[in-house]
Amino acid sequence: MVDVTTLAEVTGNIGTVGYGLAAIGPGIGLGILIGKTIEGMARQPEVAGQLRATMFIGVAFVEVLALLGLVAGFIIQ
Repeated sequence: MVDVTTLAEVTGNIGTVGYGLAAIGPGIGLGILIGKTIEGMARQPEVAGQLRATMFIGVAFVEVLALLGLVAGFIIQ
């Protein structure tokens, strides 16, 4: 017979792993977004201000995805 505390521990670990997997997508997205912005600044330094502003808006949207992954872990529990 399975102990109830063991099931609770497994559930908590699965939630942690789920959030870790949910953070992979935004991590990759941030890497691509910031890398392409730096590449654009290197190619055309005169538009660096516009690229930086647009990058920060994109970073905010990508971070929302990571927060949604965290919140979904709490809701599903």
